[in-house]
Amino acid sequence: MSLQCLVALAMILDFLGTWHGLTAPLGETDDELFDLENYDLTSETEWENLDINVYGDSYDYDDFDKKIEMGNLTPDIPSPANQRTTQHHKKEGTLPPSPVTLNSKAAGLFGPETGLGMPTCLMCVCIAGSVYCDDMGLDQIPPLPKDTTHFYGRFNKIRHVKNTDFINLNKLRSIDLTGNQISGMDEDVFQSLPQLQELLLANNNLQLVPELPITMKYIDLRNNRLVSRGMHSEGFKDMSQLEFLYLSNNHLDYIPTLLPLSLRVLHLQNNNIQSLHEDTFCNLHDLSFIRHNLEDIRLDGNPLNINLFAQAYVCLPRLPVGSH
Repeated sequence: MSLQCLVALAMILDFLGTWHGLTAPLGETDDELFDLENYDLTSETEWENLDINVYGDSYDYDDFDKKIEMGNLTPDIPSPANQRTTQHHKKEGTLPPSPVTLNSKAAGLFGPETGLGMPTCLMCVCIAGSVYCDDMGLDQIPPLPKDTTHFYGRFNKIRHVKNTDFINLNKLRSIDLTGNQISGMDEDVFQSLPQLQELLLANNNLQLVPELPITMKYIDLRNNRLVSRGMHSEGFKDMSQLEFLYLSNNHLDYIPTLLPLSLRVLHLQNNNIQSLHEDTFCNLHDLSFIRHNLEDIRLDGNPLNINLFAQAYVCLPRLPVGSH
């Protein structure tokens, strides 16, 4: 036999010996290997005494710590306060509340709250600075938006107007409370309104009129129960822009004195005026004085004969309307 044949035979015998080592030992069946007949399937494993090292490879976890340190990975550890907040909201299943910023000037989309369950501009109608609360059954003036220029609260059940009803309304120019049941008003209720020009309080139960701003142009106090002692002495004198003054159907005993030169209309019919002073309209110290603007004076319905007081209106462009 040649040398090459002997080498090939040796390689074959070596390969067969290796394959035999990889096979299971002869004479041992699966049942003998696992001893299934003596295995108690109902027994509980003693987990406390279990040696985990016999189940696979063991790992040195210190190696992982070293790798993390080498990578310079710094965990973001929340503060104890944040941990408590986060845990609380996880339990509740809600998101943490966003920060609340208080703004005392912010009135909301529909104006300030009325205390009646809805904002003013949902209960009333708000259009470009004008607030309409007519015939709403109100017994008090609702809180108004700070940009209010005109307020209409006609035909309600308001009995009293407080000095806080119009506070901080620096743009308010007109107030109309016609047809309410107003019998009283705080003395300084209108003094905080630097731009007030029109005041309509007709058809109420007023006996007294509080002090009014000198910015007034239009005043309507018809159909009340006003008496002369309830009017401020010379209360209209400094109103250099006043043009319309309606005081008819009250209980006045005389015409208010020192009326501004800007006045165009003065209605005093159906009062209790019995006499006129010569200087009510004219200037006794200046005979050439003419009151050009005052063209509409109503004195009818008073116990007064205007023919007896000719000197009282010689400076007027037109004679008053009244009994002759």
